[in-house]
Amino acid sequence: MIKTFTHETLLQYVYNELPAEQQVEVEQALVHDADLAARCADLLLAQRCLDALQSTPSDRATQNILNYSRTFLRAS
Repeated sequence: MIKTFTHETLLQYVYNELPAEQQVEVEQALVHDADLAARCADLLLAQRCLDALQSTPSDRATQNILNYSRTFLRAS
């Protein structure tokens, strides 16, 4: 029996959010379906790229925010 998986299911698989039984089903399908495996590989690559992004503001942005907030202290 051929089972199809939605994009959302693949995302849940990539982020380890599937129940164990469904995770096994996806892994078995990945072995037998090259297209599904390629789509999953793309999602894994995107996940790796997103995880590598800087998640904190730059020093300049932080300084700009602090300088702006100080204008309210002076006006009081």
